[in-house]
Amino acid sequence: MGFAATRLNPSYERGGMNLLSIQSHVAYGHVGNAAAVFALQRLGCEVWPIHTVQFSNHPGHGSFRGAAVDAALVRDLVAGLAERGVLKSCDGVLSGYMGSAEIGAAILDAVASAKAANPAARYCCDPVIGDAGRGVYVRPGIVELLAEHAVPAADVITPNQFELEQLTGQTSATLSAALMAVEALRARGPRAVLVTSLHTAETPADCIDLLACDADGPFRVRTPRLPVAANGAGDAIAALFFFHYLRTGVAAEAAARAASAVFGVLRRTAEAGARELRLIEAQDELAAPSKIFLAEPV
Repeated sequence: MGFAATRLNPSYERGGMNLLSIQSHVAYGHVGNAAAVFALQRLGCEVWPIHTVQFSNHPGHGSFRGAAVDAALVRDLVAGLAERGVLKSCDGVLSGYMGSAEIGAAILDAVASAKAANPAARYCCDPVIGDAGRGVYVRPGIVELLAEHAVPAADVITPNQFELEQLTGQTSATLSAALMAVEALRARGPRAVLVTSLHTAETPADCIDLLACDADGPFRVRTPRLPVAANGAGDAIAALFFFHYLRTGVAAEAAARAASAVFGVLRRTAEAGARELRLIEAQDELAAPSKIFLAEPV
């Protein structure tokens, strides 16, 4: 089945979905669950958030307060959901920053519980490892857990370019190399892969690419590069891509919708000269992006 790069599906429906989101949270700003939960709710999705860390703000500010939660608390909260009998209506589990390898193991157990209660449930792993320029910034053991256990368990995975290379041991300096790395990742389990913030030799200097791939093949969404360095855009894109992929079953359309929405939020953030995502102020972009970027086969 091919994707029509001329328009998005007009019969698309929103809402009516339940997602369990297990990732970081900040009191100030919009990263982790503080980005994903509202973005999903704005589209009518019911979200059950469990936080892996509780920080005052993103560590990128230079200092922060708070701490990672204990893995036992994550397990206890999931057990509470199971006791309510709601996991049978869970359409998917989304994970992001894990905090520790022990929390990662608890997340994978939560995925298993959700899929046992509802075999149609899907798992999206946003494999937070690090970024180009900063390197790996997660605790010891997390990279190995992601590569050896989370990737095979995931139905959908949303690495950035640095994380794609970390998980596959392959380079992605060219589009062909990135495509080979994506296929290597898909061969290990995930049916759909979205690479965010991709910049290859073929990407214009003033643009940024997203690369989406599923059984329909690889597709690219290209947007202008904006003069903004707000954290949380990747968390929002992962959540929106997962939501739209579950709704449409088409990675190309999901990528186009997610990229268009987050570009709108980032544009508003850049115009305001803000350090944090203007997610609430620009919330209409989540539901009805002012500019649509289409996916093209590559």
